[in-house]
Amino acid sequence: MRKDVPTIWRAMKAKGYSRREFLYFCGVAAASAGLSSTALGQVVNAFEAKARPPVVWLHFQECTCCSESFIRSSHPIVADIIFDTLSLDYTETLQAASGHQAEKTRDDTIRNNKGKYILLVEGSVPMSGDGAYCTIGGRSAEDILREAADGAAAVIAWGSCASNGCIQAAKPNPTNATPIHKIINKPVINVPGCPPIAEVMTGVVTHVLLFGKIPELDSQGRPKEFYSRRVHDTCYRRPYYDAGLFVEAWDDDAARKGYCLYKMGCRGPTTYNACSVTKWNSNLSYPIQSGHGCIGCSEAGFWDNGPFYQHLGSFPGFGIETTADTIGATAAAVTVGGLALHSISTAVRKRKVRKETMAESVEVSVPANKDLGPRDPDPQKGGE
Repeated sequence: MRKDVPTIWRAMKAKGYSRREFLYFCGVAAASAGLSSTALGQVVNAFEAKARPPVVWLHFQECTCCSESFIRSSHPIVADIIFDTLSLDYTETLQAASGHQAEKTRDDTIRNNKGKYILLVEGSVPMSGDGAYCTIGGRSAEDILREAADGAAAVIAWGSCASNGCIQAAKPNPTNATPIHKIINKPVINVPGCPPIAEVMTGVVTHVLLFGKIPELDSQGRPKEFYSRRVHDTCYRRPYYDAGLFVEAWDDDAARKGYCLYKMGCRGPTTYNACSVTKWNSNLSYPIQSGHGCIGCSEAGFWDNGPFYQHLGSFPGFGIETTADTIGATAAAVTVGGLALHSISTAVRKRKVRKETMAESVEVSVPANKDLGPRDPDPQKGGE
């Protein structure tokens, strides 16, 4: 560790944070990374010893909603401490410097911290027109990305633009907008969403800070900690789906009662994200809770999958399009049928066991009656 780079604890102490506040920060960091309370000591030791990691945050073809989500989080790590904990050396959106000074900061960070800095990328990269669609300081987005990714300790793709191309990659994709993992030849942590949840972003960064390596990823490069379950699986409206109670039109009586939005085009059944668990605005709400169906923004190609308000045809685990109309009755029928089948199979099994038991008793008793062998003397008669 270089002596001129303070540890996370030293940096916080210099800012006036108390030891109690530092330990609270460590607890929040552990929770963000999905760790149990037993790992608190490990987190404290890491933050006492580890230097503040330099961060380079690149922006390409995007709307900056990922940055907006991140800096507007009410999460204590983001709102109060994150920019003190990390050494945010370069970001076009938040930095005060501009022009040659800004570019020099980025180049110096990359050159002087090879293998130590974290690279955050927001936005897709246009691969057509020799990079003319997105240039910064006279250089193409592709050129800047390749240089910055080469010496990065970890590369994180913020949002759906960087993770899978998003709106810029919608047909016919005139700029040939391309996600980060298809350009560089090293692992990329994809954190999709339009925008992703700030606490999810924080949790991913915290994991890299604590363990110095990327978290466990799914087949699409997404952290399993946050993208292993469908929005549908943990949605508070799921019981209405199972009961066959659906909103049929916006602002109808069913909508006012908070029934399932599946018929209104909700893509929660096919979307993997932590929306219904982590939520936005300090765990206050998420789109479905606000009365709007999920548009599947964390899934690749969501922009080309038809109108957002078109009823989904089907999804794994259930049948054809009419499933939404019949799922309640079908579930009830299956439940009743299952109970009846269970009762019948139990009775048959009991009868079979009873027959086998009787047969065994016959097989044992018959030979014993035919040949009992020599009889023991009767002790009461004193023998023969």
